[in-house]
Amino acid sequence: MNISETKPSPMSRRFRGFMPVVIDVETGGFNAKKDALLEVAAVTLKLDDNGIISIDEQMSKHIIPFEGSNMAPESMAVNGIDPYHPFRMAEAEQPALADIFRMIRASLKKNNCKRAIMVGHNTMMDLSFINAAAERCNLSRNPFHPFSTFDTVSLAGLAYGQTVLSRAVQAAGIEWDNEHAHSAAYDTFKTAELFCNIVNRWRKSNGLIWSANIDN
Repeated sequence: MNISETKPSPMSRRFRGFMPVVIDVETGGFNAKKDALLEVAAVTLKLDDNGIISIDEQMSKHIIPFEGSNMAPESMAVNGIDPYHPFRMAEAEQPALADIFRMIRASLKKNNCKRAIMVGHNTMMDLSFINAAAERCNLSRNPFHPFSTFDTVSLAGLAYGQTVLSRAVQAAGIEWDNEHAHSAAYDTFKTAELFCNIVNRWRKSNGLIWSANIDN
């Protein structure tokens, strides 16, 4: 048997078989059951044999508000989204989420991981909107753990003493552009960079000798 076929994936050993996936959503409010889901972006991550984590694949979708959904003026003022702009190239929730879930499941298979675990900034909001949309769309194969998450608010507070995403990103030495903020695609990418920075910094500062063949 080929040794490369039996070697465990580094990611499958790093987080107890869970695979971190960074998610950000833009919405019409804070109520996942009633407020519109307007943008979703996802970033999958990869781990090399030395335990260094980095960005792998990205996908973002503009979403057509579901029928009867609410869009609070104050939320729309913050995100600056015109939900019915003809150039948004928006999709209905079901095909958009199905595409994102398909990318995540392919990454789970590639990394020999049993389930995705959501990474986000104040991620319980993101998780609640993804779970509510998956339920609306009858997407039974939701790849995410139903309640466990990695929240970069807590991680950044520990690592850098900052809890606001823009400040935490800059404290980590990562470029931040306010003009692109509040776009799901941009915020997800920056959150992914921040998460990778913290995980890799922790490994370096603790002198961790990491191996794909050793449980951590």
